[in-house]
Formats: sequence, structure tokens, C-alpha cells
Amino acid sequence: MTLKNYLDSNDFEYKLIEHLPTSSSIKISDDTQVTNDKVAKPILLGDDDSYLLAVIPASHRLDIDRLNQAMARAFIIMNKAEQEIAFNDCEGGFIPPTGELYGVDTIIDPALLDKEDIYFESGDHNQMVHMSGDDFRRLVNDAQKHTVSHHL
Repeated sequence: MTLKNYLDSNDFEYKLIEHLPTSSSIKISDDTQVTNDKVAKPILLGDDDSYLLAVIPASHRLDIDRLNQAMARAFIIMNKAEQEIAFNDCEGGFIPPTGELYGVDTIIDPALLDKEDIYFESGDHNQMVHMSGDDFRRLVNDAQKHTVSHHL
């Protein structure tokens, strides 16, 4: 099931926003005039057992030591080739914050959960999803919540 099909079939209200092809979430926020704290940045991690998708604000940096301590694991950041395996219908590096849709456990930094609206990758280099904070909280409801990042 694609992200769009999932959002539509679960009655999420959202808009797709076109943007210039970019290489990162920060560059997308520059192109669209969206502040980095409202952009959800997923980071695929892995260890010997499984993948984990950490979702943090684009204005933050992942604290992998804090995450590993909270999870009692030894995750490392996966490369784009691994991302393309785990998120096989997404362009490399442009994955949505919906790990569960792909069978990947998700942990979300609570810094994203108090926003009125959120923006995130749709799975390609040209579009991002904009939705209300309420719908985003519903979208990531099953994700674990832990502070795993710090502001840049």
C-alpha cells in the first residue's frame, strides 16, 4: 500500500506540496519557506536484529547514544541502499515518517507532537505532505515516544 493510499483509506486530511528536487529535509524547508521545526525528518537505523525509524524535527540532530540507551540496543544509521530495501517504493533518502506502513518500528521525538501542523516527505524528491498536528499525532499514534534528539 502506498503512503497516499494509506492516508486516503484512513481518512487523513492532507495536502501534497510540490517543491524543487532537493537532497535533504533542511533544503526542502528552505525551498518551501516551512520552518525546520515543523518538518518531520525520518532516519532509518538498524542493528543485528531489525530496523528502527527515528523521526525527529529537521531542526534537530539525532542523539544516537540517547536513543540506544533508551532502547537498550546498538543501532547505527543505515545508508541509502538500506533505505531503498526497507522503503522499496520510496526514492532513496525521501522516506515518510510512517515506519509501521513498511513493517518498521518507529520512535518519534515528542518535540514534533506539539505542532499545529507538520510537513514530511511523501516518498519522492518532488512532493511533501502537509497535515494538521492532530492528524499527524493520529498517524504516529503507535510509535514509541522518546526524546532522542537535540536542537541544532
